Amino acid sequence: MKPLEGIRILDLTRVLAGPFCTALMADLGAEVIKLEPPQGDDYRHIGPFVDDESALFALTNRGKSSLVMVLKTPQGQTLARQIAFDCDVVVENFRPGVAEKLGLGAADLRAAKPDLVYCSISGFGQTGPFTQLPAYDIVVQAMSGLMTATGEEDGPPLKVGEAMGDLIAGRYAAWAICAALVGRARQGQGATLDVAMLDTLFALLPTSHALHLYAKEPINQVGNRHPLSTPFGAYRAQDGHVIIAALGTRQFAALCSLIGQPQAASDPRFATDADRTRHEPVLRKMIEAHTASRPTADLIAALRAASIPAAPILTLAQVTASAHASARDLVQTLPHDRLGCAPVVGQPVRFDGQKHIATQGAPALGSGTRKTLTALGLTDAQIAGLIDAGIIAEARHD
Repeated sequence: MKPLEGIRILDLTRVLAGPFCTALMADLGAEVIKLEPPQGDDYRHIGPFVDDESALFALTNRGKSSLVMVLKTPQGQTLARQIAFDCDVVVENFRPGVAEKLGLGAADLRAAKPDLVYCSISGFGQTGPFTQLPAYDIVVQAMSGLMTATGEEDGPPLKVGEAMGDLIAGRYAAWAICAALVGRARQGQGATLDVAMLDTLFALLPTSHALHLYAKEPINQVGNRHPLSTPFGAYRAQDGHVIIAALGTRQFAALCSLIGQPQAASDPRFATDADRTRHEPVLRKMIEAHTASRPTADLIAALRAASIPAAPILTLAQVTASAHASARDLVQTLPHDRLGCAPVVGQPVRFDGQKHIATQGAPALGSGTRKTLTALGLTDAQIAGLIDAGIIAEARHD
């Protein structure tokens, strides 16, 4: 049995943070009813596409049922409220205040259903002076402190290559929902959760926090090396770069011996981690005098033989094709109504040795409309009337 079997979620989210959250929960057995407007989630229209299907949508909406409904109508809002009351969890990522205008705000729904877990995901939270600012991932990365800690020395600030603000918010939201469900099981009360992309990204900067809040030092961009530990970063090899992470006196001494500089282990400039970081340029030059003329594979073999953590820098294609990725099921496939089967990257945690994944790929737009409303008690005639009125829609069968 999957951990979240029996939990029903009304998913009012779109694009990435919210859908990522509910996809993680679908993997663990939750029933997720994704409410979409007639044009569908924005991600249905963003490439890359395969047979007119969005890869991004397929990756982040596995295991869900799609219900098409027009929420700007009183009938649509009434129906959505009925569905919410039949669920354990509601997740939304409208701009703050919009859910309330639609009659789907936390206060209204929880007043009628106190044991409901209601999760709002937004860029800057439900309170605070930034709450109404548009919140694309790059905006949040820029305002979180992450970008000023990322990039080459003396270079411009850099964003992380993935939409980490969205993904981290989605992950924290899933964690918070699960925690609230545990609390509900013990206390009988639901919870109203306020998850902000800025807050969650800011929470994951412990090195910067240590420098600013404790050491009272500025946070500087240091490229691929560590701001506090040395040698701990990427070093030139004959055919690219090798990652060397020598932490502590023993590993540093082993590295010095390996590169033919055993006397450096007793050099007072390199006596402590802080000393080595202070003299990083000198130490880098010494290390790369050895590494720059040797192939990456040979360097890694020698470093690992000396018990010094080391790694190549792999492309996504290389790690995906690796035996380890296969053994760990990092990429799995699910049935998909149009693609036949679709590759997905599900939640990464194993439960008693088993890695849970949703049973179906991303849904066709409106494919779950009739099933959801029938389960709610609506008759075929009522559903037909709502379709004729343009309140709901079913999947088109081309």
